[in-house]
Amino acid sequence: MNIQFLQDSNIDNFEFALNKVSQDAKSILILSCDKNDYDLHKMNLILSACDVPIIGGVFPQIIYQNEHYEIGSIIISLDDFLDVNLIENISDNSEKSLEDTIEEKVGELEDEIKTMFVFVDGLSKNINALILGLFENFGLSLNYIGGGAGSLSFVQKPCIFTNKGLIQDCAILATTKLQSAIGVKHGWLPVSEPMKVTLSNANIIEEIDYKPAFEVYKNIVENISNKKFNKDNFFEISKAYPLGINKLSGEMVVRDPIMLDDDNNLVCVGDVATNSFISILEGSDDSLIEAVIDAKQEALLKNMDTFILFIDCISRALFMGDNFSKELDAVYEKNQVLIGALTLGEIANNKKYYLEFYNKTAVIAKIQR
Repeated sequence: MNIQFLQDSNIDNFEFALNKVSQDAKSILILSCDKNDYDLHKMNLILSACDVPIIGGVFPQIIYQNEHYEIGSIIISLDDFLDVNLIENISDNSEKSLEDTIEEKVGELEDEIKTMFVFVDGLSKNINALILGLFENFGLSLNYIGGGAGSLSFVQKPCIFTNKGLIQDCAILATTKLQSAIGVKHGWLPVSEPMKVTLSNANIIEEIDYKPAFEVYKNIVENISNKKFNKDNFFEISKAYPLGINKLSGEMVVRDPIMLDDDNNLVCVGDVATNSFISILEGSDDSLIEAVIDAKQEALLKNMDTFILFIDCISRALFMGDNFSKELDAVYEKNQVLIGALTLGEIANNKKYYLEFYNKTAVIAKIQR
């Protein structure tokens, strides 16, 4: 396994490292930082010149060992030829068309396929429809691991690594025979009664209990936090008070309200369906770290040489501040390579639960080297 970790944003260094890894790689995973601000034209030329299958994304931050970085890239060789499928223009597709496209592109999976890497533009619409399409086609037959790429500026731009270049509003689905074990936990707890989403449009919540959504959210959060919303501080407050979608099957699925739109509606990372029931959540550094420890205990792959892929939500790091280092320390093992990304949404299941697009959630995967 060849890993090139770059702590700079020099695109020539990136090209040199990619060429070095590609010499003996069957496939390549790239995790890169948005603040690198690579020249798009030059990057596309570099990627299109590589004849080894490429997957990955551009994220707010990346993780290497027990540190996180706002500048840099990780380029990793994988010991299997990935079957890579690109799904473009997600936001313009219906749930049915996404399901049909996945069936057409990926087709039937061989019994030897154990894991699917899924990286998606985290600012696309219809991500939940994409995830549903994956589950409808493949169910619990394999493990899924991945996340939402993009920028904390919340401006959509090319962010998914492919052999065609960096692409936006797309997802890349890559199947592999590599074994994996996955743990998923978040550590957030309800601080409100369940409320009904009475009007929503994909990732935009317009009404809660037939009232303007922000009005309901604002009243509860301001009462709990003793803080007041103004036009400039929405995300600063909301990062500590996500929404939890109640699920019959188990742990709540968390949704991050990241901004207000021009009509003062709540804009989330990931869809929230009309008629779903949500609660406002709160967490602490201790509860989040405890969740990571539980997720790590779930991700057991015995008697196999593995590396750790840690897909963690950027808003967890922003919420915890300096204490986020404790979360990384809880995941890190000295005898294993730890790589990862701080993402705009997390994608996972472990052959036990319904596949989901999560927010504010820690996903730990141990993957065969």
